[in-house]
Amino acid sequence: MRRDFKKLNRRSFLLVSLRLAIAVAAFGLTGFAGAADSLQGTWVATKVLSEGKPAENLVGHRLTFDGANFQIQSSGGQIIFAGTTSIDPAANPASIDFVNVEGGAAGATWQGIYAFDEDTLSICDNSANLDADRPAAFDTASGSGHVLFIFERAKP
Repeated sequence: MRRDFKKLNRRSFLLVSLRLAIAVAAFGLTGFAGAADSLQGTWVATKVLSEGKPAENLVGHRLTFDGANFQIQSSGGQIIFAGTTSIDPAANPASIDFVNVEGGAAGATWQGIYAFDEDTLSICDNSANLDADRPAAFDTASGSGHVLFIFERAKP
């Protein structure tokens, strides 16, 4: 029995190692860092939908990424949320988590997905209802608990 357990552990280790090697080769060693680097800087919310309805009060909010840290400021410049982020650009769709350490959501983690090009960033997360699952698509149907933010890169 002990011998079978060792074989199973070796086999599991080899499978995990092989999958990791394939993922690294397919994505490239700089892929994850490259995705995080592309998000760096400040983004301004130009359109927001919550539970399927426009959330005009959130338009103009500024999301800033500085390394693994994030900060959200109101359109008036007041810091309303801050914390750390983690991303998984290899997930389908790419995932992002916001771990809040400051503001009204301190202690909460928003789970979301994201997509971006050079000047537009879309984030859909469960900040409207922390009991909701991570969104699977950029959709905010009524009762979903999801919020969709469309950001444009802030001009210097």
